[in-house]
Amino acid sequence: MKYKILSNTPLREGLELFDMRVCAPDFNALPGQIAHFLCGEGTTLRRPLSVCDCYSQSGMQIARFCYEVRGKGTKWISERIAGEEVDILGPLGHGFETVDGAKAVLVGGGIGIYPLMSLSRIYGKNAVALLGFRDAAHINLTEDFEAYGTEARVITDDGSSGRQGFVTVLLDEALKSGGYDIIYVCGPKPMMAAVSKIAEKYGVRCQVSMEEHMACGVGACLGCVCQTMLADGNHGYKRVCVDGPVFESSEIIWEAAK
Repeated sequence: MKYKILSNTPLREGLELFDMRVCAPDFNALPGQIAHFLCGEGTTLRRPLSVCDCYSQSGMQIARFCYEVRGKGTKWISERIAGEEVDILGPLGHGFETVDGAKAVLVGGGIGIYPLMSLSRIYGKNAVALLGFRDAAHINLTEDFEAYGTEARVITDDGSSGRQGFVTVLLDEALKSGGYDIIYVCGPKPMMAAVSKIAEKYGVRCQVSMEEHMACGVGACLGCVCQTMLADGNHGYKRVCVDGPVFESSEIIWEAAK
């Protein structure tokens, strides 16, 4: 389906981070779902992007995609301008499960913060966003979480934000205070594995958004499988594009998630 671009602008000056919004009247994405973008000549495979948010404004349905330029495909996407059309397949995959009346912790690392935005819209003040970045220059979207009523707590690897450490430090502090029912996490796999262990320690349900290289996006090619614990207790494989990208953290065999 082709959608008209409303805007496609840098999130921070000097960084390869972009914020695209398209007019998508029939694009009703759930939190955590993904979309596959056709990326012009010279790129055979579509590029998967997480849906950052999907909302209505002035009677218009808008899909928002925040992304980082990482190669030829995303470079092509970053060069599109308002008024052009993009060919998007989606929404695809299995998203986050929201729980009525729950208090949620949103844990994001780097560009992993983007799939959490629509959860902030849903949970509002009943969620806290714990966001980890490389340094202060890479901090972005904190105001967007707070605009939905979600407190945003930030930490950076180098301490340039005023607090040094990994986002797991913030999670441990939050869970010690109690009162949270579910954790949602997206980011580097080592970070998500650490979050999963902390969630298990405190007995809090945790859902993770896995990232793998994708080709078809519809489950046919088996190029994006991750190793999981099956219902019978044995190890098996599930497709990130259709069985995920969101899984219960207890399903993932983290030792195999390199």
